Amino acid sequence: MIIGRNNEIQRLKDAYNSTYSEFVAVTGRRRVGKTFLIRETFNYKFTFQHSGLANQKTRMQLREFKKSLEDAGLKKCRIPIDWFDAFALLESLVKEFKQKKKIIFIDELPWMDAPKSNFVSALEHFWNAFASARKDILLIICGSATSWIINKIYKNHGGLHNRVTCRINLQPFSLYECELYTHKNNLAMSRTEILQCYMVLGGVPYYWSKLQKSKTFSQNIDSLFFDENGELCNEFNDMYMSLFKNPTPYLTIIEALATKKAGLTREELTTKHNIPTNGTLTTILEDLEACGFIKKYKFWGLKDNKAVFQLIDNFTLFYYRFIKNNSAGNENFWSITDGKPVRYIWEGLAFERVCFLHTRQIKAALGIAGVTTNIVAWYAKDDDILGKGTQIDMLIDRNDSVINICEMKFYNSEFVINKQYEMNLRNKVSRFSLETETKKSVRLVLITTLGLKKNTYSDFIQNVLTVNDLFKE
Repeated sequence: MIIGRNNEIQRLKDAYNSTYSEFVAVTGRRRVGKTFLIRETFNYKFTFQHSGLANQKTRMQLREFKKSLEDAGLKKCRIPIDWFDAFALLESLVKEFKQKKKIIFIDELPWMDAPKSNFVSALEHFWNAFASARKDILLIICGSATSWIINKIYKNHGGLHNRVTCRINLQPFSLYECELYTHKNNLAMSRTEILQCYMVLGGVPYYWSKLQKSKTFSQNIDSLFFDENGELCNEFNDMYMSLFKNPTPYLTIIEALATKKAGLTREELTTKHNIPTNGTLTTILEDLEACGFIKKYKFWGLKDNKAVFQLIDNFTLFYYRFIKNNSAGNENFWSITDGKPVRYIWEGLAFERVCFLHTRQIKAALGIAGVTTNIVAWYAKDDDILGKGTQIDMLIDRNDSVINICEMKFYNSEFVINKQYEMNLRNKVSRFSLETETKKSVRLVLITTLGLKKNTYSDFIQNVLTVNDLFKE
């Protein structure tokens, strides 16, 4: 039943077959399929499994833990006094089982860490004093609150420091995996439709599971987002609430980044958007990057402290562009905008983001999968002599003495280069070469949906990639 995830499945199986106890942490955004992956890999058979409760105090968490112990077979189980007592009861349960490897699966672990609960200390004691002292325990923790696991488990400076033996950060589907999903579920979608859907939903499997095969792409988006009872109407708030215990400062930064396509530096976040520059800002940016909502990248030639943070999550960007301030209440909004300028502009920007999420496929199509590269951006300011400023959003700096300047264009037919566009490209290449004084060969790459139409001006492009290249595994 699992689409893709071959590497993650193998890593889980390797942990199970280890001759020692293993501590596995599975992270990833809400709805990405973490729980499904773990359950399917082990055929829903666990020595003990439990899921934390959202927004509940320790007493209620412990009551639920007792029920899970009973379901696993622990008889005459009482409500634990605290988490140390709870894990002691879990130890008693494990000792009763004779299997080769006892699988303990604790889902939504971050929710169990209520204020003043000493949960992390109890988990630490359970692993160090009991599980790691044996050779037959596979402890799997999981949770959407990636930042909690990073800060409380991975960066733990106490007894859990470096105790996790396997870290799996489950990523959203690629276009290749989304296509596999559509075939598996009889969603008769062309690659262009899959691409358009990816621009809205990203690669989150749960969102794709809500698509109805009887509806077109536009009809599905209308029913999911713009119908008053749409299943994803409230997903944005639910998602950030599940990821971060205090989502407000995170959303402040997300909203700031949503205002500028190219992203913002730390300095711009603090000066233009009044966000304090301190350790908290660093933590928030790191958390958002770990969750896959933003990416940090450098402009050519600038120092690390000038790095830019860009919002790249398709679902979040779609929300800010079309849902947050949409007060019209038109349940057919997306269908009505089909073919309108507002859609053309959005598709162009969204296609660029999709390309950034598929740089591995782009490198493979260029035949440089094994070449070390650095993907950066570059810009030039207005100049009285050289002319108007210009920016390159994707520049592949290669270790084989070549630099690829990538142009990304979403087009409903073969892309056509006219005289003016060819001149703009020539100016961009020559200005980049002049200002950077690079000794490397500069080659132009056009990434478009349906290819490039041959004409007088098309030969200036050295490589042409299509959407089919982005769909490669």
